[in-house]
Amino acid sequence: MRLLVIDTATQALSVALLENDAVIGHFHEIVGRGHAEALLPAIAALPDGGRADAIAVDVGPGSFTGVRIGIAAARALALAWNIPLHGFSAPSLIAAMAAHDHRDGPIIVTITGGHGELFWQSFDASGTVADGTVTSTPIETLAQTLDTEIFYGTGAEALVTARGHGRAVNIYPDAAAYPLIATMASLPPSPIYGRGADAKTMEERAAS
Repeated sequence: MRLLVIDTATQALSVALLENDAVIGHFHEIVGRGHAEALLPAIAALPDGGRADAIAVDVGPGSFTGVRIGIAAARALALAWNIPLHGFSAPSLIAAMAAHDHRDGPIIVTITGGHGELFWQSFDASGTVADGTVTSTPIETLAQTLDTEIFYGTGAEALVTARGHGRAVNIYPDAAAYPLIATMASLPPSPIYGRGADAKTMEERAAS
């Protein structure tokens, strides 16, 4: 059983080809906004061009553009190869990676959002969801309300800076770590935006 894992939800571009949960091909690099140009070549460079029996793709939340690029590529390949496709969330993978490093206490995952906000979700020490929802909250609000001393993820440093104390563990989701969450319930291959759309209809603008 071969699984292609695609992750473009953050500044990292990460793909992995797994065979029975063992990594046989892997690419992981911080590309910023270069996902569109680098994703397909990264997949093509995997063994057998990344050909797999199924695909798992990070559905967010995170970079609006990055999430959509990853899902679009995953859908196209799944259709072309006629194989199953499912999604997983960025916070779940980051939490599992943090738990795998034997961290103690609750795991608060933060991911850089837009408009001065962070996506965040809480997990227990094993990486299991403690709060079932992903929320987008202004950094200053989180700095005043969260009392945990350690934060994980791409937004951790910004949050610790806003608080003036604590420790940030900057973790980007890595496709090679997917086996850590393989037993969790899969998600539909559709974006998790984590916040409402910025654009408003004419009726909504008139009412505001």
